Amino acid sequence: MLRHEIRPGRAVAGLVMLTLAAGYAADAAGAWNAPWTFFAPVFLGGLGLAATVTWVSYRLRRRREARKAATEASAPQPAPGGSTMAP
Repeated sequence: MLRHEIRPGRAVAGLVMLTLAAGYAADAAGAWNAPWTFFAPVFLGGLGLAATVTWVSYRLRRRREARKAATEASAPQPAPGGSTMAP
């Protein structure tokens, strides 16, 4: 049983930040010589991708909930005060 909603946009943002941190660490250690202008587009592109993923997952979640509510509303309801057992 899930204890919380899955938030894929936050996962994408976290992966982008981990990638940037690894890039900075490799640059600081001298293992990779990257210009500082490399990191700005990666950061902005990653945030844009995370926002897009968040928007898509939000729309899918709302669509699924609306479909579920419509299905529940169209299901036959038992008679009020009536017994479910046959006489």
